[in-house]
Amino acid sequence: MAMEPAVSIEHLTRVFRVPGLRRREFTAVSDLSLEVPPGGVYGLIGPNGSGKSTTMKVLLGLLRATEGKCAIFGRDSARVDSREEVGYLPENPYFYKHLTGRETLAFYGRLCGLRGRELESRIGEMLALVDLEEAADRRLGGYSKGMLQRIGLAQAIIHRPRLVVLDEPTAGVDPLGSRQIRDLILALKQRGITVILSSHLLEQVQEVCDRIGIIFRGKMLREGSLAEITEVDHRTELVLEGATPDFLEEVRALASARGVSWISSGHPRTTLETLFLEVTSAAAQESGKGVGS
Repeated sequence: MAMEPAVSIEHLTRVFRVPGLRRREFTAVSDLSLEVPPGGVYGLIGPNGSGKSTTMKVLLGLLRATEGKCAIFGRDSARVDSREEVGYLPENPYFYKHLTGRETLAFYGRLCGLRGRELESRIGEMLALVDLEEAADRRLGGYSKGMLQRIGLAQAIIHRPRLVVLDEPTAGVDPLGSRQIRDLILALKQRGITVILSSHLLEQVQEVCDRIGIIFRGKMLREGSLAEITEVDHRTELVLEGATPDFLEEVRALASARGVSWISSGHPRTTLETLFLEVTSAAAQESGKGVGS
């Protein structure tokens, strides 16, 4: 028996009316369909203004669909009870800067119905998960952007949701803070929590997502697993170790004789971000000091 999808979006269209004398309309999302299996990480990617945030807001019941429907674990997302098991971190969350991290989690925990020892236990668990135990009693006004995003992620999951929706969670965060947030997303996956991630930062999505949807001007262009949508059908990649120049020349000659085009050769490269994280982490370990958020 097939598992019920965590999220199902069918032929979603959202049209906005533009204020003015002429009743113009703008279609933010057009006939968009997708399914998110439970327990995975789904990335919805596209440039700014492509309809990612609008799709998520309709899914969360913050906007009404003009056409189509959305469901969360089989329940119509327009119903309030469909959101009981959902956590949400918007792109620009607003926090009360005079509260501490611990007080912030207590506030959101009470909104979710947590009380007493259960609430205290969850606060401690969340602070440990997002690595903010040492900053728990500092006011949020003194938090960095990365720390604010992590406390935001903690409040989004304090009530043990089955689905977490993250809208540009690493926007404006430095590479180290971004890595911490990505590690947290993978930790949520290990706990069996389904994650929907909206982003325009492709390398970040590639590292954490199982399935990806590419949206542009409100329409889904491609959708599938990372391997499915990135595979180039008419090319084959070989990775060799210890190949001598003479051996490579023989392979090149054989390819030419068989009518196969030799596109390129060379040594694999790391990314600037990976290099940055490696050298800074190594430096931090050598000095015996942690790297700041």
